[in-house]
Amino acid sequence: MTPDELLTTTRTVRKRLDLDREVPRTVIEDCVRIALQAPSGSNRQAWQWVVVTDPEQRAAIGAVYRKSCETYLESQGAAGRLFSEDPERNRVQKRVHDSVAYLADRMGDVPVLVLPCLRVASGRLPSGNQAGMWGSILPAAWSYCLAARARGLGTAWTTLHLAYEEEVAAILGLPDDVFQTVLIPTAYYTGDTFKPAPRQPVSEVLHWDRW
Repeated sequence: MTPDELLTTTRTVRKRLDLDREVPRTVIEDCVRIALQAPSGSNRQAWQWVVVTDPEQRAAIGAVYRKSCETYLESQGAAGRLFSEDPERNRVQKRVHDSVAYLADRMGDVPVLVLPCLRVASGRLPSGNQAGMWGSILPAAWSYCLAARARGLGTAWTTLHLAYEEEVAAILGLPDDVFQTVLIPTAYYTGDTFKPAPRQPVSEVLHWDRW
């Protein structure tokens, strides 16, 4: 793939994750190694990566995720309830809603669950601007997804588990100064018809010099 192809066809994969095929540890390590080339504030590199492959650990996280997702799917902000005034776009949203529910029932069965985390020296999140802090881990998390895609792996980007962050931290035995960011289920995918998704025209979102 060219860089443009990689960037425009790395999609969230939920229904097409292969739940039965093992993912070699070396492949995940390669993806994380590439992710570590991402930028971080002051080059601190305070990231920590928790990779979960143990069946019992995955099942425990999956149960927490399902509980959180059930609440989300019933909320007004759920994917399927968005853009109800636009039938064409709402059809897409309903498909997303359905795929979210599908993954929620199977999260614990995904072969690899990856949780990029950030170690905060003070042990507590700052009360002010947090953009720099999260900006020191989220680019690396996305680089992981891109590296996975280049190796034939599908990923999904979700943060629903953070509604029960302390429960997941207890499952993983995280220290108090380590904070979770995104949960990335990772598996080989079935089929390969990924393509750029419909997006707003650049002219509707781009501003030059001022709003």
